[in-house]
Amino acid sequence: MLKQHEEFIQNLVKQIKDDKRFVGVLAGGSMTNNTMDQFSDLDLILVYVPTFKTDIMMNRLQIAGEFGHLLSGFTGEHVGEPRLLICLYQGPLHVDLKFVTVEEIKDGVEKPIVVWQRGCSLEQLLNEIKFSYPYPDLQWIEDRFWVWVHYAATKLGRGELFEVISFLSFVRETVLGPLILMQHNSLPSGVRKIERHAPELIEELEKTVAVHEKESCYNTIKSSISLYLNLRRVYESDIHIKSEAQQVSIKYVEEVYEEM
Repeated sequence: MLKQHEEFIQNLVKQIKDDKRFVGVLAGGSMTNNTMDQFSDLDLILVYVPTFKTDIMMNRLQIAGEFGHLLSGFTGEHVGEPRLLICLYQGPLHVDLKFVTVEEIKDGVEKPIVVWQRGCSLEQLLNEIKFSYPYPDLQWIEDRFWVWVHYAATKLGRGELFEVISFLSFVRETVLGPLILMQHNSLPSGVRKIERHAPELIEELEKTVAVHEKESCYNTIKSSISLYLNLRRVYESDIHIKSEAQQVSIKYVEEVYEEM
């Protein structure tokens, strides 16, 4: 662990120990597998006594301010996690603080490590919980992919190229990246660290990145389709292929391009 990260955690634990509202500090993310580097943020879970829930939730920013020089912080509703406080401290250092009760620990998707605990109850609890990271629903993807292709084609035809570029980024994050990572025995978390886990596919993935030109947007739609079809081959026998939707959507892309 880097000095800046270590010093922050030491100061946080020093403050938390004297606060009877809290029973432990857990860590997730890169701390769990020793992959931290100078660009890593800290993913910390502050476990508190349920009777203090209202008090803690109302005063999270104030509590976070006790751990260091807090430059800015905001809650994580935009990522579907209102218990999360996303913070930037002097350094600069990005720290995600999630405030949970003991009961809520089981809602996590990865097994955290214990940084500090009051007693030994948290360690025992973590050993009893079966954590599982959410993997893509392959049928869910197939059901939507060809509708998404049609959508991208309509925006291309209308000349809304920034919309096409943005949408293809969504497809990389939601479909292509997770499938690539999953097939390389890595956690399917968008396109995180994909350069490290799947270097042989980077050239193919680069072809799905468009610039603000109609020709580029058309080519990247086609490349996204091609890469998806290659990735889908691995599990085609496990899902219902939407062959007609695939055929119609690909044909529509070509029709739109010919009319450009």
